[in-house]
Amino acid sequence: MTLQVSVGKRLKFFDLEVSFTCEDKDMLVMIGPSGGGKTTIVRMIAGLETPDEGRIVYGDEVWFDASRRINLPPRKRKVGYVFQDYTLFPHLSLYRNAAFAAVDKGDVDGLLTLFGIDHLRDRKPDKVSGGERQRCAICQALARRPRVMLLDEPFSALDVVTRRSLREELREMKSGLSFPVVYVTHDIQEALFLADEILPIVEGKVDRDWMRRTITREPAPGTAPRAVREPRLSLVY
Repeated sequence: MTLQVSVGKRLKFFDLEVSFTCEDKDMLVMIGPSGGGKTTIVRMIAGLETPDEGRIVYGDEVWFDASRRINLPPRKRKVGYVFQDYTLFPHLSLYRNAAFAAVDKGDVDGLLTLFGIDHLRDRKPDKVSGGERQRCAICQALARRPRVMLLDEPFSALDVVTRRSLREELREMKSGLSFPVVYVTHDIQEALFLADEILPIVEGKVDRDWMRRTITREPAPGTAPRAVREPRLSLVY
């Protein structure tokens, strides 16, 4: 099924107006300058913020429709949401965190094994590394058997080596997912590595030239230009 988003919202410094779609099994990566509205878009998909206008539809189910006054609460949208700052319960073990909202507790062991943290199942979040906590947060989101997966800069607080390892694991895993994934990052190389489609967001609008402008900037004096892969940009705006 397809996630369809066409929303508008008045923010403090600009009006946000975006339209895009994301198919099952695809990863759409939103990228752009800080403060451009990416997290607001993800929160509107999740039902944590309300658009001023527009529609959000998954398959045949309307999650939000301003004209019809439809606004499903987050629990009915059944999305998996992974934040930057590890939404884990500090008093629960990694296993119990991952199992907290699991549809089937039988899924949890397999997910912990998949992400290489099964041996840490009985430890509390403060007894493991940041990368291990974030692996658990992803397991927690997947155990919900979400209809849409939302990842809002999930690796940005991690060190370079851990971040590279996790994004490689995520790319390997995504081929087995059956739902749309919307991923937010500021890292162009991460976007190029992970995305089936890239959606540049600048001041609340889709800016289809932002990637080209950014990756073709003049190199600093004394440095060689970087070779980059041309991204597949979204042309929906």
